[in-house]
Amino acid sequence: MTGASAGIGEALARRLARDKRSLVLVARRADRLEVLGRELTAQHGVQVHVVAQDLAQTGAAERVLAEVERRGLTVDWLINNAGFGTYGRFAELPVARELEEIRLNVETLVEFTGRCVPGMVARRRGAIINIASVGAFAPSPYMATYAATKAFVLSFTEALAYEVRDAGVHVLCVCPGFTRTEFQDHAHVDTSSVPSMAWMTADEVADETVRAVGRKTVLVNGVMNSLTVGMTKLVPRGLLTRSVGAMMGARGGLK
Repeated sequence: MTGASAGIGEALARRLARDKRSLVLVARRADRLEVLGRELTAQHGVQVHVVAQDLAQTGAAERVLAEVERRGLTVDWLINNAGFGTYGRFAELPVARELEEIRLNVETLVEFTGRCVPGMVARRRGAIINIASVGAFAPSPYMATYAATKAFVLSFTEALAYEVRDAGVHVLCVCPGFTRTEFQDHAHVDTSSVPSMAWMTADEVADETVRAVGRKTVLVNGVMNSLTVGMTKLVPRGLLTRSVGAMMGARGGLK
């Protein structure tokens, strides 16, 4: 599981540990992973392996999976959760950071999937869970790169699910909405105007995710998010972009 040191990734680790699944936790922050691993082992008696790696670096996925193989482990469920977002006018954002965002949100996800899915198909079992966002369903001015990467994840996951539909491999794209994690702080998005009823906890997202494996290809978390996504399909693309742009611009004081 990537991005396991906080937020939805940490919640998923806790949820899977309750199911007595052994875990490989991957993120940059080894200290957080070690603390979480010891806690989950103590509480649930599961094996937890920690691999500290900056997944935005080229070749990171290959290095992680080589370490997994060296430890004699097999990836049964692959959870691609690592990612980040940037906020602001694209013309004013450092392009190097935008490219790093694409590498982590897209390239690393595709590489992990591409290196793991052949073995799953050969064994005729396994699951691939890719974490996207409700932002995958609409262009998002002021978070242009982030929304585009999540649109890629959604499309890629749906296509892959079709390709392996008869191979015994479950593929799921998870699309959370506003979830109380560190993400908003890191992306510098003001969410003070978002009503409390629109928020979900990371634990709620994790629980819905695990229950959806093998039952759905796309999971939009929460009733409000499902209704919102359904409405976006009825709105002309240009109007949708303007509406999202007005909302996102207002949150950051941008016009």
